[in-house]
Parts: sequence; structure tokens; C-alpha cells
Amino acid sequence: MTPASTAQSAAIRNYALVTAAYWGFTITDGAIRMLVLLHFHKLGFTPIQIATLFLFYEIFGVITNFLGGWIGSLFGLRLTLYGGIALQIFGLVMLGVLNMQWPIWGQVTYVMVAQALAGIAKDLTKMSSKSAIRLVVPKEAESRLFRWVAMLTGSKNALKGVGFFVGAALLQGFGELYGEITGFRIANFVQAGALALIFCSGILLPADMGKIKAKIPFKQLFSKSKEINILSAARFFLFGSRDVWFVVALPVFLYDSLGWTFMQVGTYMATWVIGYGIVQFLAPQLLGSNRPGRAPKARTIQIWTFVLTGVPAIIATAFMAGLAPELVITGGLILFGIVFAFNSAVHSYLVLAYTEDNDVALNVGFYYMANSGGRLLGTVTSGLIFQFYGLEGCLWFSTILILLAGIFSLKLPDPNKGPVEWVVKPGD
Repeated sequence: MTPASTAQSAAIRNYALVTAAYWGFTITDGAIRMLVLLHFHKLGFTPIQIATLFLFYEIFGVITNFLGGWIGSLFGLRLTLYGGIALQIFGLVMLGVLNMQWPIWGQVTYVMVAQALAGIAKDLTKMSSKSAIRLVVPKEAESRLFRWVAMLTGSKNALKGVGFFVGAALLQGFGELYGEITGFRIANFVQAGALALIFCSGILLPADMGKIKAKIPFKQLFSKSKEINILSAARFFLFGSRDVWFVVALPVFLYDSLGWTFMQVGTYMATWVIGYGIVQFLAPQLLGSNRPGRAPKARTIQIWTFVLTGVPAIIATAFMAGLAPELVITGGLILFGIVFAFNSAVHSYLVLAYTEDNDVALNVGFYYMANSGGRLLGTVTSGLIFQFYGLEGCLWFSTILILLAGIFSLKLPDPNKGPVEWVVKPGD
């Protein structure tokens, strides 16, 4: 084999290891979300109290994305990826030993700390895996880059849907065998054990993967290009628009208003997220962008963002018209999932298309800081608006947030083009 082909094989192997670790982590991330939400709702927590449990998860996600790219550039992506997995294991063990005899405020504080660790873990692993793809595929190979980003993002979201199902199944299965409290603990310990096995694969990755030799001044974290700043602002509102009705409001609505069981809620939401991930995975083919020279442009994200604006408004109007809620939710989720998946896939491509090699970890970290900020906004407002204005109120607020995302996207330029070639640096 030539040195170039050997380097290419090593880079692909490293990316495969990163992706496999991220997949395993993603299942537990989805499972924790469903475990905590359903368990504490069953204990009598209000939607606002449940949203509070996830507050630190989102806050520390913002902080992690801001600093994570800087840390990854200095110390390598192996440290950030497997450091995130280690924190997730510790957070799961914390949840497993939670004392249900503590007062409510004590339980809330404790779970918030455990969720803070989970938030840090999630965004360290996300930043690491999304950055790694730029070390395998250059941004100049635009169509290939879009396909690989869509594959990673789509498979991740599909597996997060599997995690929703796993969390609900573990909670109900162990709960029926050992009681609700013991079942909750065992479910967390089982996941911690599975992640410990994944953690061991970290020795196979080079320690300096993604590390750059030049010293990066801290102030560079604030110095982003105009394109990255605009795209990050649009991402903030886009993901806030999804979580404002999906994170707390929808599962509580299904459980309370429609009388569904834990398994029904978990399976339903898992099915939606898996379908959403599949659409993301297929986005290059569905958008006709899987051939050279056909990668998404700024106009692509502008069109699909404004199309998405009408979807939650249509769902809210159908609710207000008194149509059958099961049909409205199912039809609305399918439509929202398809259009949102196109938006998310193109967003994930554009952040890499706007990014140079030396800035990949920094820019991806900054961009996903905006993503986490939007999720924080959505999580907090999901519980708050749902408690006072119901699911319809959450949907109307979602419409406003998408409109703001669309307005920001109007200022995006097309990514710069360069020569199309496959370039793998031996050091990567």
C-alpha cells in the first residue's frame, strides 16, 4: 500500500471508532432523557419541575460546546470523546444511587447535578465526532462531505430514538419486576455497565487525533467568521423551536391527556426520532445533492426553514379546530420530522463547509454551543408554556422561533468552493 492509501485507511478506521463510540453513547443519552422524564412525572412532578431537572443538562451543554472545541484542539479529540463517555458513566451511577427519601428540593438538585454531567458528556462526544469527519473528508469535496455528515447525524438521531425506547422499556420492565424505585436504579446501572465496555475502545485511537500544534489564545473562541455567527444564530432558534413542544410538553400530553403508558409514550417518540434520523440519513438523495457540484447552498436552508415555519402553525390550528388529537399529533409529527430533518442535515453540512481545517474543532464547538442554547430555551419554555397554555401554546411559540431562524438564514452566503479531491493528512 502507498503511504497515502495507508493514511486514508487509518483515518477511516479512526472515524469508524469515533462513530461507533458516539452511537453507543447516543443510545444511553436518549434512554436517560426518557427515564428521568417518565419516572419523575410518575412521582408527581409538574411539567415545570420536570423541565427544571433538565436545566443544568442544557446550561452545561452550552458551556461545554464553548470550551470543548478549544480543549479538543489543544489536547486531541480522543480526550474529549472518551472524557465525555466517562462523565456519562459517572452521571448514570449518580442517578442509580439517588435516595428517594430525600425532600423534593434535594432530589431535584441531585438530579440536576447528574444531568449537568450528562449535558457535558453529550456535547463533548458530539463535538468530537462532528469534528472528526473534517479530518477524513475535506470541505472541497462538497457532495461527499454532505453525504458523510448526513450519515453520521441521521444515524445518531435514529439511535437516540432507540434510546427513548430502551429507557422506557428498562423503566417499565425492571419496575414491574422489582418496583418503581429499584427498577429505576437498575436501569441506570445497566446502562453504565454497557458504556464502560465502549470506554475501553478508546485505547485504539491516536491520542493526538484532531490536535493542532499551534497555541490557541483563549480570545480566539470569540473570533468567528460572519458565516459561522449567522448560521449559529439560525441554529439557536431552529432547535429551540423543536424542543419547546417536543421535550416536555409532548410526552406529558401523551401520558396525561391521551392516557398512554410509559411504553406507549417511549415507543411512539422513539419511532418518530428513528424516522427523523432516517430522513436525515437520506437527505442528500432526497434533496438531489448526492452528486458532485450539487451540494446545498444558502438558498437551500432558506427555503426549507420557511417551509418549516408553517408546520407547527398547522398543527396548532388543527388542535384548535377540535380534530382528533391522535391524528393531529401523528400527522403533524411526520410532516414536522421530514422538513426539520432536511433543515438539520443542511445545517450540519454548512458549518463544516464554512470551516477551515485548523478551525474545525473551534467552529464546531461554537456552533453547537448555539445549538445547546436553543435546546435550553426550548426545554425551559416547554414546561413553562405547557403548564399555562397547553400544547397549542408551545406550537405557536415554536412557529415564532422558526420564523426568526428563517430571517437569520436570509443573510447566509454560499460556501466557498475549491478543487474537489480527497485529502488525508498522515498526521491525522
